[in-house]
Amino acid sequence: MLRLNRKARFKMLKNFLRSFFKTLHSQRKIVLLVITVVVITVLVHTLISVWLSRFHNWNVPSVGTIYAIGVEVYDGDLVQDGNQSYVDWGTVYPGISTNRSFYIRSDSNVEITPTLELLNVTFLSSEGENVTDPLNNYMSLTWNYNNTPLTPLQEVYVTLTLSVSSDIDFINFLINNNVTSFSFNIHIYPSTSI
Repeated sequence: MLRLNRKARFKMLKNFLRSFFKTLHSQRKIVLLVITVVVITVLVHTLISVWLSRFHNWNVPSVGTIYAIGVEVYDGDLVQDGNQSYVDWGTVYPGISTNRSFYIRSDSNVEITPTLELLNVTFLSSEGENVTDPLNNYMSLTWNYNNTPLTPLQEVYVTLTLSVSSDIDFINFLINNNVTSFSFNIHIYPSTSI
């Protein structure tokens, strides 16, 4: 095994550094190009991240008023205001689903199958003005109810899921119209099983 003394190791390091810097000097255009590409890439990546973070953090408060016909809705995540029930969805974020749960009880004297419908979606600007969503299909409301008929006075615990799209057209609609909140009506009504 060959062992180098301190002086020999220093001389090897010195020769290596000299040849490295000589190569670097002769290839300075390539080195400058590499440095330029790295700096531009970092800047573009940072700008895109900042731009996307504006959309990712876009949030809109919302409320859904429930109109129940032939069924009673109560408890869970429902908020009562006099005779009116509503769901406070809190702040919703594009691309993220939000769940709220409550009980449904049949008030009918025959078997029924409750049906869920989302109606009258209204967007409000920061000035309190209604703005129309020309797209009107970027929000959906579903539930976990499996369409099993309910007998008179039978109750079930259901979970509603509000999904708001992260589609760029919808986000542009929110931004261009300065939308700060929205509301909608939730209709729950029976269809008879007869």
